Amino acid sequence: MSKRILFVCMGNICRSPTAEAVFRHRLTAHGHALSLVIDSAGTHGYHVGHPPDGRAVEAAARRGVSLEGITARRVEEGDFHRFDLILCADESNLRMLEEMQPPGSPARLQLLLEFADSSEREVPDPYYGGDKGFEKVLDLIESACDGLIHRLASSSR
Repeated sequence: MSKRILFVCMGNICRSPTAEAVFRHRLTAHGHALSLVIDSAGTHGYHVGHPPDGRAVEAAARRGVSLEGITARRVEEGDFHRFDLILCADESNLRMLEEMQPPGSPARLQLLLEFADSSEREVPDPYYGGDKGFEKVLDLIESACDGLIHRLASSSR
């Protein structure tokens, strides 16, 4: 049976699509043959149907990661039943999901950076900042994705 993981931020155009794409990229780069279903979504519907922010796309591309094919969508009630693990970029979105989560749904909610080798707890929202913000987001997400892959690979043995 595959593990199902959903990455979540506010609008699903910066942090969560970056996490989805970096996670896929790192899985391939590390040669892991884990059976996973991966997606991303936002807690707000501001950008539903839109591609990721161009600055996120450019920053990821500089590191060889493609965000192509990802389209913003909003978290829906069924996600709490479809996904085993829902990883949030920050505390605000985590709290929002905790309030949305239907009783008895199997999804486990956590902060993404719980898997990172970092003292930071939240992936900062780079939307209103400059290019350096997108680079910092990538650094944090890469660390978290590597930690998550290591944890998943260890638990599948």
